Amino acid sequence: MLKVALFDLDGVIIDTEGQYFRFWDSIGKKHFPEIEDFANSVKGNTLVAIRSRYFSGQESLADEVERQLVEFEDEMTYDLFPGVENFLKQLHDAGIPCAIVTSSNQKKMASLAKQQPTLTSLFDRVFTAEDAGRGKPFPDCYLRAAEAMKAKPEECVVFEDSINGLKAGRDSGAFVIGLTTTNPHDVVDQWADIIVAGLHECRLEEILQKMRQH
Repeated sequence: MLKVALFDLDGVIIDTEGQYFRFWDSIGKKHFPEIEDFANSVKGNTLVAIRSRYFSGQESLADEVERQLVEFEDEMTYDLFPGVENFLKQLHDAGIPCAIVTSSNQKKMASLAKQQPTLTSLFDRVFTAEDAGRGKPFPDCYLRAAEAMKAKPEECVVFEDSINGLKAGRDSGAFVIGLTTTNPHDVVDQWADIIVAGLHECRLEEILQKMRQH
C-alpha cells in the first residue's frame, strides 16, 4: 500500500519555522499591520504565491522583501530535527523511495546546501516551488510528486507540519502524518491521520498498519 514517502522540509526535516516566523512577523507588522498573524498566514506558501496574494501592484516592495528573504535564508541555521536520519533509514531499508516536497525555491535550497551538503543525498528526489504548480494549500505539489515517483496519491504518505501543508496533503488523497513541531495537537488533528511530535516518533510498521485500516 505504501510506495512513496513525501516530506515537507521546514518544520519536518529542518528546524527553521521559528526563524521564518520572526522574519515574516516583522514584515507583517511593518507592511501589513491590518492582517492579524501575518507570519502564520504565509506559512507553507511559495514565494510566488505570497507575492501574488499580498504584494499585487507593489512590485518594488515585493522585490525588496524577496531580497531581504534571500539574504535572511543565506544566514539562517539549518539544523536537522532528531530522528530524521534514523527514520529515513527505516524507509530505505524497506525499499520505499523518499522525496522532499517543499514550497522553498532553488535559491533557498542552495543556502541549505552550504550548511547541510549531504542532506538531499538522503532522498531520491527533491521537488521545489519551481515544480509545484499552485502552492499549498492546493495539492498540486503532492500530486505532481506522486506522479513523478510513479505512484498513486493513495499509495503515498505525506509528512507535514503547517496548516497549508496538511491541507495540501489531505486534499491530494495521500495518508497524512501531522507533526506538532509548528502547530498544537488539536490543530494538526483536523487534517492528519497520525499525529507525532516529530520524525523520531515515527515507526514504519505502525504507519503501514494504520494505512491498512484507513
